[in-house]
Amino acid sequence: MAIIEASGLTKRYGSVLAVDHLSFTVAPGQVVGFLGPNGAGKTTTLRMLLGLVRPDQGTATIGGLPYAKLPAPADTVGAVLEASSFHPGRTARNHLRIQALTAGVDAARIEDVLDIVGLAQDADRRVGGFSLGMRQRLGLATALLADPEVLVLDEPANGLDPEGVRWLRDLLRGMAAQGTTVLVSSHILAEVAQTVDSVIIVNHGRVVTQAPIAQLTATADLEDVFLGLTANSSYPELNRKAVS
Repeated sequence: MAIIEASGLTKRYGSVLAVDHLSFTVAPGQVVGFLGPNGAGKTTTLRMLLGLVRPDQGTATIGGLPYAKLPAPADTVGAVLEASSFHPGRTARNHLRIQALTAGVDAARIEDVLDIVGLAQDADRRVGGFSLGMRQRLGLATALLADPEVLVLDEPANGLDPEGVRWLRDLLRGMAAQGTTVLVSSHILAEVAQTVDSVIIVNHGRVVTQAPIAQLTATADLEDVFLGLTANSSYPELNRKAVS
């Protein structure tokens, strides 16, 4: 049974059709890459899944329910959509205290998530002095506060150095091994290929393929597969190479 399901999702902004009857499912305990070129509709889809944008048509559910109807949303899904929505004057620990209070999470969990994301030694620094990679870690700590069943991550490796990227890979793989479901959007295709169980590739607001990573990369690397499926006239040389 799918734990995440999008069915016929459609969203239009004026004359722009951002998401066009998009459908996919995600099984529990998997890391699934959600891939597509800029403007393909990925972020809008994730925002509809999280109840931040209302679809014009279709449904998006987590655990069989729309986000707005989840009885305990923080226990069900944690999300990182951007790494800039922090008060710059607050310390990392105080930010997490406020989030824990809002979500009804035991404050003891704060120290656990600071350790998990590697920010224990920086917990009393003001977030305004954090690098992008540190803010990404803080966003992930926030998402993990209630130990959710599902993680939804939009470009979580942005700003991480190579050691941080490997740390993130190991963390997501370890969480999936314990039953957490991870839906992760990323442009770092080489890293996606090493991390995920399967991928969903979207283009022009529609799913162009959903398949296990081993199947997609059996005869070509993920970058060539991706470029071949999302051919864009803005990059003719790349597209000729991808489909040749």
